[in-house]
Parts: sequence; structure tokens; C-alpha cells
Amino acid sequence: MGLAHVAVWTRDLERLRTFYERYFGASAGPRYESATRRGFTSYFLTFPKGGTRLELMSLPALGGRAEAPTVGYAHLAVSVGSRSAVETLTARMRADGVHIRSEPRQTGDGYFEAVVEDPDGNGVEIIA
Repeated sequence: MGLAHVAVWTRDLERLRTFYERYFGASAGPRYESATRRGFTSYFLTFPKGGTRLELMSLPALGGRAEAPTVGYAHLAVSVGSRSAVETLTARMRADGVHIRSEPRQTGDGYFEAVVEDPDGNGVEIIA
């Protein structure tokens, strides 16, 4: 058994697709538009190492974001391979105006990581 993919709702598929392609080297498959679920569109993004996939999904009537953490998925973690790669990507994202939640650091659970937000405010850990 293995995890096939993780899915994220968004109001702007193209903006989120571009973010994951630009900063993490993901490749988008063709845009899917459901013939049976009115307004549902999605992309599957594949990351370069390991073939991990992220599905970006959109519907016209999505609810808003929760103000406080809620039960459910908390963040994505993307491995970039090294401490210097974490630092370099974080600096690039900062220069591009991406919101940095936490600077590169060694965590108590053994990761060297920085935490950023994607354009929808989802947490993304960049890990070595």
C-alpha cells in the first residue's frame, strides 16, 4: 500500500498550479472538467522525485477558510534535499513576496525546515 495523492481545494486553480510548478518543480497533467459534477475542475500535479502527486480541485461555491486550526490536514511537506536548498528556496520565495511563516531552522522533531504559505494560505513545510 502507499499514499496515491493528497487533494487541496482552491478558488484559483491556475494560481495554485503556477505556485507549485514555479517553486517545487511540479508538473501539471491536463486540466480536468467533470461532465457530471457541475463546475468541478482539477489538476493532478506530479513532483519530480518519487512521483508524489497533489490534486488541486475547484468548485464555484467553496466555503471560506477557518480562522483557527481545525481537525483535518495541517500542512504539506516538500523535501528539497538539503539544508542549503531549504535556505535558497526560502530566500527566493521571500524575494518574490511569498509569506514566510517560519525561517529555516532545526526543529525538535529532527527536520531542518522553513514554513511558507501557498497563495491560498495553506502551510507548506520546505524540508531538507
